Amino acid sequence: MSFYQWQNKDLLLKLHVQPRAKENSITGIHGEMLKLKIKSPPVDNKANKEIVSYLAKEFNVTKSSVELISGQISRDKRFLIKEAKVFPKWFKELSEQA
Repeated sequence: MSFYQWQNKDLLLKLHVQPRAKENSITGIHGEMLKLKIKSPPVDNKANKEIVSYLAKEFNVTKSSVELISGQISRDKRFLIKEAKVFPKWFKELSEQA
């Protein structure tokens, strides 16, 4: 099992999120999940919104193309990225290790 899975043309990412970090960044693999540090606190859905923005920017898609599938109030989350065509350097490197 890996931190990502293809669902037709869509990419499902499994994330372990650390809120209140100094910067937004993927820091590696945590078990079978990507570890994502995010600046926002886990209050009033702020962290989830920032994750959507971060993933949209990283995969060069619109925010509406990034959907939280599960983990609304958990550190472990699953996000669907619809029709991702551009892949960040960290994704390429980590997917080769998985």
